[in-house]
Amino acid sequence: MLAYIIPIVTLILGIAIGFAAGVYYLKNQMTKMQADPAMIQKMAKQMGYNVNSKQINQMKNMMKKMK
Repeated sequence: MLAYIIPIVTLILGIAIGFAAGVYYLKNQMTKMQADPAMIQKMAKQMGYNVNSKQINQMKNMMKKMK
C-alpha cells in the first residue's frame, strides 16, 4: 500500500513546487521587463509584432496596473 501512496504524494508535491517556482520566475521576469523597454520590444519581436515607443509605454502602464 505504501508503495502506491509515496509516489503519488511525491508527484503532487513536485507539481505544486514546480508551479510555485514557475510563477515566481515569471513574476520576476515581468518586473525586470517593466524597467527595460528593450526587453519589451525584444519580446514583441519574438512574437512577430513591431511596436513603437507609444505602444511600449502602454505595455509598461498595463504591467504596472497588474501589480
